[in-house]
Order: sequence, then structure tokens, then C-alpha cells
Amino acid sequence: MKRVGVLASGGGSNLQAILEYLAELGPQAQAEVVVVASDRPQSGALVKARAAGIEAVALKDRIPDEEEFNALFDEWRVDYIALAGYLRLIPEAIVDRFKDRMLNVHPALLPKHGGPGMYGLRVHQAVLNAHEKVTGPTVHLVTHEYDSGPMLAQWPVGVLPEDDAPAVAARVLVAEHALYPRVLHALAAGEADRFPLRPDDGYYANPPITPDQIRRDILGAFGADSG
Repeated sequence: MKRVGVLASGGGSNLQAILEYLAELGPQAQAEVVVVASDRPQSGALVKARAAGIEAVALKDRIPDEEEFNALFDEWRVDYIALAGYLRLIPEAIVDRFKDRMLNVHPALLPKHGGPGMYGLRVHQAVLNAHEKVTGPTVHLVTHEYDSGPMLAQWPVGVLPEDDAPAVAARVLVAEHALYPRVLHALAAGEADRFPLRPDDGYYANPPITPDQIRRDILGAFGADSG
């Protein structure tokens, strides 16, 4: 059983999706979340962690340093780190320590619409400003630069002509919640041969629109036993 630490700054919806997926797997789960940490003491992610009986840590420094992270991850014997809406740059020494074992989800099809300052509705507004017809989440390994690590998985989501940024965000979040937990678990379970995972080009030409179709297609990519 691999031990996962989650770093989050916001409401924790991706954290909740991870917890629910691992619970669905039951005894088949090969990973467990052992600690959730946030740079915001009042973040929803910490509330969700406490509700689930998981250690919730408010980081002491607004921009935590290498020493604080090392102490946290050593105490909880963390094997993998999942960034779930964590908005701070991770110290390079921590990235190096967890090379190929730290991952993030970005709400656009990288390398488009990534980099410093590109988070939340800013990303989705950039998609609309560029008149994109397809967007979607990217799960990638974390490196020293924002949103630049090797891609593990992408999933296209359609953009409608009448969409505004919140509408795009809601649709992409459905894909994030289905994709991210499954990629995290597969990586922790030693199934790196699954990656990089992306549908074929024909699928990108006709991406799903409805939440049910988005979720169904992602579950299908991971097999019927994926929860």
C-alpha cells in the first residue's frame, strides 16, 4: 500500500474525488491518502480531510520551504504526492526527492494555457479567448517549471459556442474528477505502462460534451473494474 500526501490550496474537490475512488476500490486499493496539507489554514481541503479522518496540516509558512516539506513527508512516510489545486511553487529539492512520484492536474490540454498565473477561471477564459473547440484536463509529473512535466494523461472535453468560463470549468472538472484519481492510483500501483494515456485523434475531433459521456469514456479507458 503506497502512502499518498495531498497538497491543496482550495476547496478540495479533487481531493474528495481521490478519496471516493480509493474507497470504491476497497481492498483492491493499492494507495491511501495519509496526510493532506494546505498553505491556507481555512481551506476546504483541510475540512474534507478531517471529515474523512485523515491528518490535516496547515503549513506554517505561506510559501513552505524544503525543511518544512521534508519534515512533513518524513513524519507521514509519504511515497507519492498529489497536487490538488495547490498554487505554490514546490521547492526544487522536494521535486527532485519525489522525481516521478509527484503529480498534478491542470485544467487545460497542455502545453496550451499553462504556466505561472494560469489557474482557475483564468485558464478557461484563455481557452475561450483562443476560440478553442476542445479543452480538458492534463495529468502530468511535476518538474521545476509550472505545468511542464511529462504528461501522464489527457482527456478532451468539448467547448460549446455559448459557453462562458464557469460553464467550461464545470465540464472540465467532471473529467478531472474521473481522470485524476485513476491516474494517481495506476501510477502508485506500478502501472506506468498505461501512460501516456490519451484517446486517438478521432476522439479529439469529436470530444464529449455531457458529464455522463465524459465520465463513462474515462472509466472505459481504465477498465470496468476502475470504480
